[in-house]
Amino acid sequence: MTSENPRNGAVHEAAAAGIPVALADLGALVRIPSIAWPAFDQEALVRSAEAIAALAEGIGIFDSVEIARSAVPGTDEIGQPAILATRAAREGAPTVLLYAHHDVQPPGDDALWETPPFEPTVRDGRLYGRGAADDKAGVMAHIAALRAIHEVYGDDLALGIALFIEGEEEYGSRSFAQFLSDHRDQLRSDVIVVADSGNWDAVTPALTVSLRGNARFTLTVRTLEHASHSGMFGGAVPDATMAAIKLLATLWDDDGAVAVEGLAERDAPTPDYTEQTLRSEAGLPSGVTPIGRGTILSRIWNKPSVTVTGIDATSVAAASNTLAPEISVVVSARVAPGQSAREAYAAIEGHLRRHAPFGAELTFSDIDLGDGFLVDTEGWAVEVARTSLATGYGVDPVDVGVGGSIPFIADLVEQFPGAQILVTGVEDPHSRAHSPNESLHLDTFRHAVLAEAALLESLNERR
Repeated sequence: MTSENPRNGAVHEAAAAGIPVALADLGALVRIPSIAWPAFDQEALVRSAEAIAALAEGIGIFDSVEIARSAVPGTDEIGQPAILATRAAREGAPTVLLYAHHDVQPPGDDALWETPPFEPTVRDGRLYGRGAADDKAGVMAHIAALRAIHEVYGDDLALGIALFIEGEEEYGSRSFAQFLSDHRDQLRSDVIVVADSGNWDAVTPALTVSLRGNARFTLTVRTLEHASHSGMFGGAVPDATMAAIKLLATLWDDDGAVAVEGLAERDAPTPDYTEQTLRSEAGLPSGVTPIGRGTILSRIWNKPSVTVTGIDATSVAAASNTLAPEISVVVSARVAPGQSAREAYAAIEGHLRRHAPFGAELTFSDIDLGDGFLVDTEGWAVEVARTSLATGYGVDPVDVGVGGSIPFIADLVEQFPGAQILVTGVEDPHSRAHSPNESLHLDTFRHAVLAEAALLESLNERR
């Protein structure tokens, strides 16, 4: 699969020549600990936004560059700083919206990092650091591709462009929908490129055509009015920990597949993917067996999953001979593409209420829902994207599903129903996003920049 280059490869050459500067700029962004959680330094998000706004301004391509915030609906809070840069289309050219986010996950335990999380470090062809892949590399892929297209086309560029770099994606995109509403006219576009996904492997590009939704909530299980002595009453009185363990165990069957009536599965083919590959990419030891049924990728892309991601209980160090009256857990469910997150949550809540042991009292709180996404692969922009990915990587792309969720895409669909949405990314299966030792494969980044530059050039030539 190839694409004709109207300017005889000049954009490709400019993009390739700009990679060293782009990586240096990426390293500078990685040094900023831009974490949206309130417990962390919020000034770092401001510094990160200012740095990216300066990069956007420096391209010389935009009519307007601003840092903006929107309200968080239902609260008195204001969302985190986002960068919005725009230029109007000319001569009947389309407009493209380029999305990424500059906030990052907390680093977690620094002791698990081989190098400091906010000190970008290159080794073995990878750039290590929190946000090096997710998603400051997405930010810099946009910046680098825009630099190349501007260098070659200059004032002849007709393509309309909106660059939207969000500041709270990892914290739930709480003001995202309001931001879209506040800036609808500036963001309205024909094609939306979301650079926040991954590739098939380090050398093969991917276009994400399906995403699972999410349903996350806190479950509190209560069985006693107060703590009691485990020796005096154990064996007759159900403690909250035992009740929670028995209840949570009903969410899965003996194969580890989700056992909740009402959760849907999507019937769709998946590419070949071996258990050996799963073990390598997920870090699954040889003695531990995979869970679920069906092809491995169908379990990850097309079926629901349920994970307990947090527990509030007495620590091992503080354990005593006490029956716990209450325990809270965070349940994170992934919802099959095509099923609404609200419907899936209702099924899970109903299941838990029906299976509550010993009359345990259940409370549900902090409910966060996000719908999945299915791409209309018949749109013209999808074919342009596939051709551009092949041009940038030198390898034909693979259509993939992703087990993770990008809930805000549903907001994009609602606000801009006529836009074609392309979900791309710079990560490979070994990037370890959200984990210690997150990293970016440098060759993958280079190819991603070349591919996006080719995409922008193709869009610019479309009338």
